[in-house]
Amino acid sequence: MGFIKTTTSMDLGDTPIENIFIDVYMPIANGTFVKVYLLGYKYACDTEINKSPNNITLAKNLNIPLSDVLEAWDFWESKKIIKKVSQCEENNWDYTVEFVSLKQLYIDNNYKSIQHLNQEDTESSSYSCSTKELIDANKVPEIKQMFIEINKIIARSLTPNEKMQILEWFHNYNIDPPLVIKAYSYCRHKKNVKNVKYVAGVIRNWYDLNITTVEDLDTHFSKQGERYGVYDRIFKAMGFAYREPSEIEMKIMDKWLDTYQFSIDIILKACENSSKTSNPNLNYIDSILGDWYKKGVKRVEDIEVMDNRKKDASPDPISKPQKQSKIKTKFHLSESRVSKYDPKELEDLLLNRNKNK
Repeated sequence: MGFIKTTTSMDLGDTPIENIFIDVYMPIANGTFVKVYLLGYKYACDTEINKSPNNITLAKNLNIPLSDVLEAWDFWESKKIIKKVSQCEENNWDYTVEFVSLKQLYIDNNYKSIQHLNQEDTESSSYSCSTKELIDANKVPEIKQMFIEINKIIARSLTPNEKMQILEWFHNYNIDPPLVIKAYSYCRHKKNVKNVKYVAGVIRNWYDLNITTVEDLDTHFSKQGERYGVYDRIFKAMGFAYREPSEIEMKIMDKWLDTYQFSIDIILKACENSSKTSNPNLNYIDSILGDWYKKGVKRVEDIEVMDNRKKDASPDPISKPQKQSKIKTKFHLSESRVSKYDPKELEDLLLNRNKNK
């Protein structure tokens, strides 16, 4: 007697993925690392003895280089959710991947906060922000302004516990307030998420990519071609270093990029021209770019040619106006009758005329 379960001719089974991985670890990894983890986890759940997949098999099925697979396992090992068991010292790619139970990991850490799960173990205890430190931090103008900007982004006030977690990021990741504002804005506008734990995962991911300042983030976005990075460059050119674009403002900028097909150089040129006005704003720049679009501007050089034509067509302000000739009418004498006498002769004529009278 026994128990037998039939199987289908095709693999129509299920692979159970723990929610902790989806909620906590997936947001902090790039797409390739996530795909490697999921397919490897599927192989681990497959109980068929005939199959013996390895890293090469995984790379072929995902159509990615073997180096990407090995880099993914290094990343997940650093997060302590897998263990690599070496099979052959000669081949650095030949090892077994053991998946750690995330539920058990959570229990073992006695309900530690999510960002502490991602940190490496140290001899000293993890830093924890105190209430007194939160009160002192609120007295720092940059910290106070950061909390105000985050409140605007998430459309509510941060709780004291959330503020304390944010202050812990400064200690753990060595970042500055502007980057925290960018992280909240990125999660709100790009992912439509306001949760402090999700933002913590994004901050941690940026830290792993050696992004600790806004300048580092701008460089990363420019390499990735992120639209959000373009918004940031435009706002910086306008002098809005810390203000985040609204939904309407992002739609206006999308029009420049998608409808007008303008490059970032042309848009920055318009921002440069807007400095001539005392109160530059997005609508003013929109009017400039709309005019250029109607005139067929495609490159920055086209703007310079257009400006030179305007200069050539305008009158020279230095040149003097030509002297206009007097218009003669029938009331003008062709020649004065007294023009043939000198002053002495005119005086004698006047005296003689008076004597005769």
